[in-house]
This record gives sequence, C-alpha cells and structure tokens, in this order.
Amino acid sequence: MATITIVGAGMMGSAMCFPASDNRHEIRLVGTPYDRAVIDRIKADGYHPKLQLALPNGVRGYQIEELPAALEGCDLLVSGVPSFGIDWFAEAVLSAIPDSLKVLSLTKGLEMEADGALLPISQAYARKVAAGRKLSINSIGGPCISTELCARQHTTVALCGDEPETLAWIKSLLATPYYHINLTTDVAGIECAVALKNAYAVGVSLAIGLADTQGVPLCNPQASLFGQAVREMLALTRMLGGHTDAVIYATSDLYVTINGGRNRKLGELLGQGDTYQEAMRKLSGVTLESISIITRAAEYVRRREQKGDNCRRLFPLLMHLDEIINQGAQVNIPWDAFGRH
Repeated sequence: MATITIVGAGMMGSAMCFPASDNRHEIRLVGTPYDRAVIDRIKADGYHPKLQLALPNGVRGYQIEELPAALEGCDLLVSGVPSFGIDWFAEAVLSAIPDSLKVLSLTKGLEMEADGALLPISQAYARKVAAGRKLSINSIGGPCISTELCARQHTTVALCGDEPETLAWIKSLLATPYYHINLTTDVAGIECAVALKNAYAVGVSLAIGLADTQGVPLCNPQASLFGQAVREMLALTRMLGGHTDAVIYATSDLYVTINGGRNRKLGELLGQGDTYQEAMRKLSGVTLESISIITRAAEYVRRREQKGDNCRRLFPLLMHLDEIINQGAQVNIPWDAFGRH
C-alpha cells in the first residue's frame, strides 16, 4: 500500500481517488484555496458536492494549510490543478517537496514563453522550480470523463515521462481492471496533443450549434470539423516535438469532450450565433482552459510565420477560433481551406 497525496479537489483530481482507493492506497485529497467548501463537506461526511457522490472510504480531506501533514510520508504526489493554477502549484506545492518525490500531473495546458515558444506542462513546471532541482514530473492523458471514472467505466489512457521505471511504478499504483494505462516516453506528444484537444473540441462543436439553428441533427459538418481538428492536432504536435502516435489519445479524448462538457457548450453557443462575449456570459463561472490554449497556439503559429515558416495555411480552424475569441469575429467556418498539407 502506498500513500498518495492529490492536490486539487476538482472533478478529475477527486475522481482519481477511485482507482487509487480500489488498489487499497491511502489517499489524502488536498484542496486548493478555491476548494474550501468541497473539503469542508468531505471532512464532514465524505460527500463530494461537485461530483455529487460519496468518495471511497479512507479518502481524507485536507485544507491547503494542512499540506505539510498531507505530504508527510507521501509516496506519490498528484496535481489535479487546472492549467491556470500551475504557477501557484509550483510555488506552493513543488517548492515544499523533496526531489525524490515523484509527481503525476493531470493538468492539460500549454505555457507560452516570452520568445513565443510553447511548452508542455512538465517543461513549464521545470522552468518554474528553483534552479538546480531535478523533479520527476509525469503526466497522464487520454479519454477520461471524471464521472465515468468514478463509475468505474473502462477507459485507456497514456502515462508519459522521462523515466520508464518511474512510469511502470506509477502504473502499478493506479491501473485497475477498468482504468487501463499505457506507457510512453513521448512527453511532448502526449502533453501537447491532449491540451490541444480542448481547443479543437470548441471547433468541432461549432457544427452542433449550427445544426441546432436548422432544427435537425447533422453529421457531415461535425465529421468534417472533427477530421480537420485531427489534421491540425497532428501538425501542431509534430511542430512542438511530439510523435504522431500521441494524437491517437488526443483524438479519443476529443471524442468524449465533444459529447459533453464545458468546451462543447462554448462551441455550441458560438455555432448558434452568440458572440464570444455573449457565450461567456451564459457560461458565467465556468472555467475554460480551451481559451488560453487557442490563444497561445494561434500566437505560436503567427510567430512561426513571422520567422519565415509558411505554416498558417495548415491551421484554418485554429486561426478562425482565434478570430472568434480574440477579434470578435462571427462564425464563418473556412470549409474550403480544410485538408491542406
């Protein structure tokens, strides 16, 4: 039995309690400053108000001030914070652990450097910790809806990192008969591809909104956008140093994301004719990591183009999403630009 400390009591961080508990580990769930009410409820009766179910027996809740106690004797640290919280996680949590403690990140996102470079999450963390430190930061990605993980439904994900032995050890802690884990050292590929799928989930979901305006379900437009999304994810993943096999996991994740969730809802509202500002008012209080990913990926493409790389033509869907979100454009899908190489 191992001791696993999860920081971030949101949907996915909390859902990881289920496979970990099924493998009989001790689980300490630490809330961020935004999770106080959730942790109070877990401490009171074990019920998670956002997941709307009871967590497994033996999961203990900790407020962020109790982090030192939650880290004492910890074998694996899991980050369940969203991408906008990685600066906080690096400063408040990573600074408090020894280099020997292995880290698993569930976070999906891309960080932009001052020179326009895009970094996957593990590289971003490495830049944010003190010079000279060597932390083992690993990531997991693939199709995994938090509520279905809690319900112990089958899924297959990819666990990536630089150390095969560490990956095998983490897999031994978390793999179950329903939570299937494959291992890869393609860190850039997995981390970049599964971040990009959040952006492209908005793009594919434009067709769902367009179909709503016509009053009939339509498959062809959505399938065409899905194909273009995969094409662009492949190109971006290659440009960011990843292998194309990683996009298989991102494609699977894209599939589940457009079948429900926050990013689908944004795309649907935009496709129905809402401006970005109108859609965000309707989604008040909802955190969307896709927005920063679209913005940063589009800026990355523009900067590459400024340096002489004629790559913008490869990303008509991404650039149109950026126009909608950051330039106030209405939806006008560039169908004839799709399929270029």
